[in-house]
Amino acid sequence: MRKQPGGWNNTTYIVEKEGRRAVLRIYNTHRDRHKIEFEHEVLQKLATMSLLFKVPSPILTSAGESLVQLEDYNDKFACLCTYIEGDSPSEGNSDFYESFGEAAGVLSVVLADVNPELPAAYLPYYELGQSYPLCTRGTIRELYLNPPEPFIDLAEELKILSDTVEKIENSMWKLKRLPHQLVHGDLNASNLLVEITAPWQVAGLLDFEFCKYDVRAMEPAVILSGLLGNAEKDVVVRDFWRGYSRQVRLSIDEIQAIPMLILLRKMDVFLHFLTRYLEGTDQAVVLREQVKRLSVEVPRLAGDTDWLLGILVEDLPGESE
Repeated sequence: MRKQPGGWNNTTYIVEKEGRRAVLRIYNTHRDRHKIEFEHEVLQKLATMSLLFKVPSPILTSAGESLVQLEDYNDKFACLCTYIEGDSPSEGNSDFYESFGEAAGVLSVVLADVNPELPAAYLPYYELGQSYPLCTRGTIRELYLNPPEPFIDLAEELKILSDTVEKIENSMWKLKRLPHQLVHGDLNASNLLVEITAPWQVAGLLDFEFCKYDVRAMEPAVILSGLLGNAEKDVVVRDFWRGYSRQVRLSIDEIQAIPMLILLRKMDVFLHFLTRYLEGTDQAVVLREQVKRLSVEVPRLAGDTDWLLGILVEDLPGESE
């Protein structure tokens, strides 16, 4: 067994035996069987389809189950999945983004027709209040007005994030009117593999844990939220969008909502780690790191909005200059 690096939510091992390989995944953040069963049902349906890339396929136990509960790991759930040949994108490599965009678009088209029998385990991103009940407006506001000792020096940063959460909540009605479908919900460079022989081509898309019914445009918004801080953002955003648009043509209303959806993604990350802090799962240092990073990214997005929308609409008939 070889432990893989990274991962806030899961621990991953590559398992080898007699020339065979598989991936062992231990779920760290919850013990909710239904969440994993929904993810596995989606993966099993995708495994029957012809795609440009591979997705993990759960390996069943002798009892026909796709997951087990580990007594030696505090009753955490774990699963074994098929091994996908490929490498994580190397740092500094930006050649794969057009292929990533096309793969994300293909996945979006396919997921639109996937209808799991189980109900989705996660709510849409815009249901912040239901997803993070500990993070009320009062709780978030109190955090910057009277910050606990570990956050005394971050009152200004916390206010930026609090104001952004309120801004998003006031725009929920617009987001709820956009087209919805099943989405992966967490696509980024850490959740994909590229071909070893042709490192600019996507070999696999991973980690479907947060798959849910949500705004269709949330899928590219999640990816774009991670690209805006890239040193070559003008190149990688255009490459990604070129590949994605070959498969999916969003409406002008969906495109214009993407900056708000990017903010929503960032605030979901903030509330996720705030909840982990309030529950005692993480130490204050983890939340501090997220607050400092996100409080820089939010104002940066405001400055990038016109530039980003210009790229996203430039190929739409009648929407360019």
